[in-house]
Amino acid sequence: MKKQTGVKHEFVEFIPEVLREGIIYISMRFGTASHLCCCGCRNKVVTPIRPTDWQLIFDGKTVSLYPSIGNWGFKCRSHYWIKNNRVVWAAPWSKEKIDAGRAYDRLAKERYFGATGVLNNTSGAANVSNIEPSIWQKLKKWWQES
Repeated sequence: MKKQTGVKHEFVEFIPEVLREGIIYISMRFGTASHLCCCGCRNKVVTPIRPTDWQLIFDGKTVSLYPSIGNWGFKCRSHYWIKNNRVVWAAPWSKEKIDAGRAYDRLAKERYFGATGVLNNTSGAANVSNIEPSIWQKLKKWWQES
């Protein structure tokens, strides 16, 4: 397996069934970018483009994804950034760092989407019951009480 150092991008309506190596496919309609893992293992990587997942930056010539892509569920456990169509390799994460990152992501989703209560988190690292309600949660509550 050879690690990639760059990718090309293609804007598509639908993500193809068969992905080509070195191409990141971007569907703005469905808010998704997909590519084959840049380590060469050929696993399909799907990055939802949403406020609580990844952000896509297109400068007219190149694409970047933020945050990094950590393929913790794959055997390769690759970790990299896609910046200006380049693959920038990052250090692997420990199990503790991965668990903390996942807890942070769950908290961000809970906060953004307005859910309340304790998250289903086996590590016990995250509890959203003490997070300040968002403005939308406050408006919803006010509207329901009116």
